[in-house]
Amino acid sequence: MTRVVLALVATGLIATSASARPQALRLVPVATFAAPVYVTSAPGEPSNLYVVEQAGRIMVLQNGKTRTTPFLDIRPLVEAGGEQGLLSVAFDPDYAKNRRFYVDYTDVHGDTRVVRYTSNGTTAIPGSAKLLVFVKDFASNHNGGQLQFGPDKRLYWGNGDGGGAGDPQHNGQSLARPFAKIMRLNVNAPKVYWQLVAYGLRNPWRFSFDRANGDLYIGDVGQGEWEEIDYVKRGVAGVLNFGWNRYEGKHVYDSTTALLGRGTYRPPVAEYSHSTGGCSVTGGYVYRGKAVPAAVGRYFYGDYCSGSIWSFKISGGKAVGLRREPFEMKGLSSFGEDAAGELYLMSVDSGALVRLAR
Repeated sequence: MTRVVLALVATGLIATSASARPQALRLVPVATFAAPVYVTSAPGEPSNLYVVEQAGRIMVLQNGKTRTTPFLDIRPLVEAGGEQGLLSVAFDPDYAKNRRFYVDYTDVHGDTRVVRYTSNGTTAIPGSAKLLVFVKDFASNHNGGQLQFGPDKRLYWGNGDGGGAGDPQHNGQSLARPFAKIMRLNVNAPKVYWQLVAYGLRNPWRFSFDRANGDLYIGDVGQGEWEEIDYVKRGVAGVLNFGWNRYEGKHVYDSTTALLGRGTYRPPVAEYSHSTGGCSVTGGYVYRGKAVPAAVGRYFYGDYCSGSIWSFKISGGKAVGLRREPFEMKGLSSFGEDAAGELYLMSVDSGALVRLAR
């Protein structure tokens, strides 16, 4: 029997344990920053990464080295700490020509602003600031803050329910105020007009579009028991309702809250309980890079408190192959992509910026 098995192994009909088991994914250190909360790239700059620091700076990592001069420094304008601060940046799809980019931040009065700037190609021009959103906030948390350009070249902006436990202002199932929503803007239109895309979100802390097909993924922070990932296939028409505060995850949170009739309720495709040690989901990206072939097409997300990272694929509109990854990132504040689609993670606590590898 032993000779037969050895012969089969030699001919490749039975794989050895080393060849059968794919090489484990891992995280490799890239750089360290002061409380990083987001990272992205700019069109036409394959060697640069733009790292958003919560206090109000955007630093440039160029060919692995951090430039001394910030790309943007608005620290005197920003209230930082907790869930407040400079929260994200998005570069215009035509940035290489028009040099426009957009930021979301909490101002010194605790209110939310989305502002457009122009750069000279190296640093932002301070006097170019144009206000696109001003929201008077009544609490310091649930600020959302993600900016992303979608496959339609519209600027998408996410905002939480405004703060407080259990949605005390009843913003989740209301269309009267710009809370608990994702909205989009045609940045080339002559007037600023934000169009409603989705509502019923407690705090959409990081949403993204799959760069291969334009599908939308949202990490929505739960109240006290459940964290959720929402998914929408590109091309789905109409306004989306993700259910807060009627639902937390797939579970009824407040049975007295009725779902609004505008838009069909969409339950999450994945969730996890706080009983696992988690407390706050951080949404991520579908990996489309080339450095980790075994991970291509998987959506990665994680938890700020436990540092756990999970991934899954979408098949038929459902999450399949969900697994916990063999690495952690405590204080996980965000994921991000570079120009090639490689995936980065960062910790607002340690300042570490790392990259997915094998």
